[in-house]
Amino acid sequence: MLLSACITISQVSCAQGIVTDTKTPDKHLKLQSPAITEASGLAVSPTNPDFLWVINDSGGTPEIHLAGTDGTDHGKLTLKDTKNIDWEDLASFTLDGKPYLLLADTGDNNSRRETCVLHILREPTLPDDGKPLNLTTLPDWQIRFRYEDGPRDCEAVAVDAANKKIILISKRTKPPEVHELPLRAPSKRGILTTRKLGLTEVRAPVGNFIPFIDQPTGLDISPDGSLAAAVTYYGVFLFPRQPEESWADAFARKPVDLGPHHLGQAESVAFSKDGKTLRVISEGKNSPIKVYQTSAEGSH
Repeated sequence: MLLSACITISQVSCAQGIVTDTKTPDKHLKLQSPAITEASGLAVSPTNPDFLWVINDSGGTPEIHLAGTDGTDHGKLTLKDTKNIDWEDLASFTLDGKPYLLLADTGDNNSRRETCVLHILREPTLPDDGKPLNLTTLPDWQIRFRYEDGPRDCEAVAVDAANKKIILISKRTKPPEVHELPLRAPSKRGILTTRKLGLTEVRAPVGNFIPFIDQPTGLDISPDGSLAAAVTYYGVFLFPRQPEESWADAFARKPVDLGPHHLGQAESVAFSKDGKTLRVISEGKNSPIKVYQTSAEGSH
């Protein structure tokens, strides 16, 4: 089934709209790696749009798995001297012409972690000979941080590379809080403190009874910075952003609701390199890959 909708975003501009084509998960389009059992983070390769990076949730081995956009298994990248305390999101971006991945060890179900950590690493050269990737590497840099008003559980982390900022949205606070960190720490040592930008809302329509339905479980920002996408256990929400507008203002508005994704426990969302495709996956083995085609009319 193919569902199409045209939504006018009057809060942003009368001339701007978002066109979405939503495909229900194809039973043949799913993650095939037997090692991906609890997918908690997804990112599209910043160098090759045909590849996806996926991580497992807390307690798993410190590996980032490589998959095709069709779900095929293409190997893994192991992070040396790195623990998976509670890996919850993954982002890809390009900085100074170089491709990077950001891995967010930010899960904290009981809000007890005094500090959390973000691991940033260069994307390795992707295989082009059909052989699976099997590399070990170290993060290029790490950011240890705390929240300005105490521990928070966070599963939604994204990178605004143009402004060299990291955006984090808390999961269990009501309403969710939007926090910010610098992409490059001002010094190699020390613990950073987030800056709280404000609040946001990703509320499902009345009548939905999914447990923890309005908690954000994944986040991504389009490469051109014009859209953010947040996923919950209900569905996907888009936050358009105008040029020169702050993320605080963008997240403060009511988002565009793309409707229910019908996935068991969706925890990951990722834009394609051109920003026109959005993918969502769920925890559990052989997760279906749900695909949205998204474009902005009249945007920058």
